[in-house]
Amino acid sequence: MTKWRFGIIGCGSVADFHIEAIRQMEEAELTCVSSRNEAKAQKNAEQESCAWTTDYHELLSRADVDIVCVTTSSGSHARIGLDVLNAGKHLIIEKPIAMSSQEAMELVRTAKERGVILSVISQRRFEAQNQAIKRVLDEGSLGKLLLAELSIPFFRSQAYYESADWRGTRNEDGGVLMNQGIHGLDLLLWFAGEIQSVFGKIATQTHQMEAEDLGLALLQFKNGAFGTIMASTSIQPGFAATMNLYGDKGTIKLEGSSIVHWSVPGWSEPHWTQSHMYGGISDPRSIVSDFHQSQFIDVIAAIETGGEPLVTGEDGWKALQLVEMIYESAALGAQIQNGEGTQ
Repeated sequence: MTKWRFGIIGCGSVADFHIEAIRQMEEAELTCVSSRNEAKAQKNAEQESCAWTTDYHELLSRADVDIVCVTTSSGSHARIGLDVLNAGKHLIIEKPIAMSSQEAMELVRTAKERGVILSVISQRRFEAQNQAIKRVLDEGSLGKLLLAELSIPFFRSQAYYESADWRGTRNEDGGVLMNQGIHGLDLLLWFAGEIQSVFGKIATQTHQMEAEDLGLALLQFKNGAFGTIMASTSIQPGFAATMNLYGDKGTIKLEGSSIVHWSVPGWSEPHWTQSHMYGGISDPRSIVSDFHQSQFIDVIAAIETGGEPLVTGEDGWKALQLVEMIYESAALGAQIQNGEGTQ
């Protein structure tokens, strides 16, 4: 069995989930970590018995690193990600893939030119209930999709946004849509397909910060279905995200990681109970690493077979493009057609 050797750039709290996932995989090992903070890099290296550096270029020059996870602050993803790809390493990059769709497409193009795999962390696709829903939709068992509703009523304190100078900024973090909402947007696009048009509104209601803490959108998909989005970090005390999918043959309702309604002709209702695995409602660290591990295994399979991972760079670009369309629509006070404006 090939042992795939990982490096991690960024030793903040998000890196913990990547480290735990790698630790649990027989086919992977962590060989080097990098952080600008020497104490953090050394601490993680000692815990995992691996090398460390404060210069990520040194990590990229190592022959014993095959796959690199980028877990730095959002605003640095594109710059560091390009360096990873140009070093010929496979790249797993935390969400969002970048802070603009132009940067995202540069990452996608570079990965193709260098012949390496690029995958964006969207670990919720690997949850059992979401895999089952995707199969139902792909087989047409829900019938014609009429409406897809996404609601993300999260809470973050002011202290959360003040915990780092980049949090809540437009260029380095983004607001609720780019940060907390991006996983839900990815699932929405995965389930319902490509966007035709968007009408969006954003506001900063309860926090002292530059970006939005409330985002709303009315969507139409290219398949004719409609969609709605509500994402906020101002909802006390915070609640699990919900996704409702209405077809002309049936309905599926999700709350967190639990299916709360299932009426799909020809399909018995799944009985997974994963509510204990759903987190991030009011504490961004209250999640598990299980599905990061599933995504890493998927990336390794894509490398070994020459195929594509379940979550590609293009997928990260599409979710980011949707956020940009909401922002642009809100600024113009008008509906945006996909392909117009700054996309």
